[in-house]
Amino acid sequence: MKLNELRDNPGAVKDRIRVGRGIGSGKGKTGGRGVKGQKARSGVRIKGFEGGQMPIYRRLPKRGFNNVNARDLNEVNVGRIQQAVDAGRLATDAPVTVEALVAAGVCSRIRDGVKILGVGELSAKLTFQVSGASKSAVAAIEKAGGSVEILGGAVAQA
Repeated sequence: MKLNELRDNPGAVKDRIRVGRGIGSGKGKTGGRGVKGQKARSGVRIKGFEGGQMPIYRRLPKRGFNNVNARDLNEVNVGRIQQAVDAGRLATDAPVTVEALVAAGVCSRIRDGVKILGVGELSAKLTFQVSGASKSAVAAIEKAGGSVEILGGAVAQA
């Protein structure tokens, strides 16, 4: 094998189609662009254009806004955490963080943190280090003998 003998596998590289090169090529005349008009030209700008009629995005009023400071939190119920503890995927001696919940398969990804909600029963004594917790979740955790530490300031309650 020499460098001048290197080749791509057969069929790995396709020849480019040369459009607009005569009727016999099959891509002549309109060059695969269909028929005449604005769409056949270069620099087409017709997205949202309604033939001169006032477009729908200008007919309808603007509503709402996007909150740039909104946090995208994982929301996990205490019952779901108890299931992970019972299955042996979540250790009771280590603090419960968003990383631990992702590793246990309770959350799919880290996002901006995790908020614990109070649906279900919790019997394991756990220490939580989370972004937020509802009042019912804090009550369920403390009833089981655990504790909650809210990361990043004040308690985020729902």
